[in-house]
Amino acid sequence: MKKSTAAAHFPAVVITGASTGIGHACAMELDRLGFFVFAGVRTEAAGRQLQVEASPRLTPITLDVTDPYTIASAVQTVAAAVDGVGIAGLVNNAGIAAPGPLELLPIDALRRQLDVNVIGLVAVTQAFLPLLRKARGRVVNMSSINGGLAIPYMGAYSASKFAVEAITDALRLELRQWRIRVSAVEPGAITTPIWEKTLSSADEIAAGVDPETLSLYDADLKAIRREVDRSIQHASPVDRVVRAVVHALTSKRPRTRYFLGLEVRMCFKIMKMLPDPVRDWIVCKACGLS
Repeated sequence: MKKSTAAAHFPAVVITGASTGIGHACAMELDRLGFFVFAGVRTEAAGRQLQVEASPRLTPITLDVTDPYTIASAVQTVAAAVDGVGIAGLVNNAGIAAPGPLELLPIDALRRQLDVNVIGLVAVTQAFLPLLRKARGRVVNMSSINGGLAIPYMGAYSASKFAVEAITDALRLELRQWRIRVSAVEPGAITTPIWEKTLSSADEIAAGVDPETLSLYDADLKAIRREVDRSIQHASPVDRVVRAVVHALTSKRPRTRYFLGLEVRMCFKIMKMLPDPVRDWIVCKACGLS
């Protein structure tokens, strides 16, 4: 990539997982607002599609958060483009979901879950912190309603988002001396392709485990699938998340947490105060489990 002078006139921001869903929507909106967007994608095709939809300011960068080489290469590309100015923000959005009973979840799937959602987030943040420090930029971590409440059959995903919450809290305190603001965005159900990806992942995992043991969970899994279908139908538009990310990057007083919806606020605030048996009953009821 040739060195661009655009970063001298526009604040620069890096977004991971910008190929689809929340990351894509954030990249488009920040580009529209005049940011110099570096959109992290895993394929050249995804990058070309972004360039078709966005202004010439948007620059796709190959960025696999689990690959140290692409992270280092992305940092070099961004550093050359901003030419000593630094970046105004890093949006850690890349994430996956590995659903299924913890008894049957392949350990490799669990490792992949944590590698992308947790280790990758930290690795990318570490790599871009020198550029963030130069511009007193901001870090926005994409969490979830699952970061406030563990959901059955989403245990691995919930664990990753609980970890994101803890990492966000620690970073916020550690980076305070450079006035680098750190925020977490906690959406509930959002209309994005992650639903289809999650269901596909569930089918793949189920196909590779012992069918006899899997059958023990048959009633629960059918109930969870019905609840997922209902959630898809009532999911909020992605614009809600985009507005929170923009606020976290641009407001004079960004929030430490963005609870997007009453149900999310309940999971983070009220549910944690309940006795475990009461909370378990409510969760089972909400998931359609006996």
